[in-house]
Amino acid sequence: MQPSVWQILIVAALVLILFGRGRISEMMGDVGKGIRSFKKGITEEEENAAKPTPKIDNKSGDLSADTSKTADKTAG
Repeated sequence: MQPSVWQILIVAALVLILFGRGRISEMMGDVGKGIRSFKKGITEEEENAAKPTPKIDNKSGDLSADTSKTADKTAG
């Protein structure tokens, strides 16, 4: 059983009366901010995954980028 057009209009009117136009637009703004921050977090995660992870040289304690893959490519 699907709702008719009248039932949808009545529910929409009740929601508008209960929450008011300002409250609904405020909630939609919050949803938009959440989506934007989610997308930003995803892109930052992808950028961090693409960067090489620093390795600690146990002898000297220095941080160095993981270049072993590039050294293997140039040697072979």
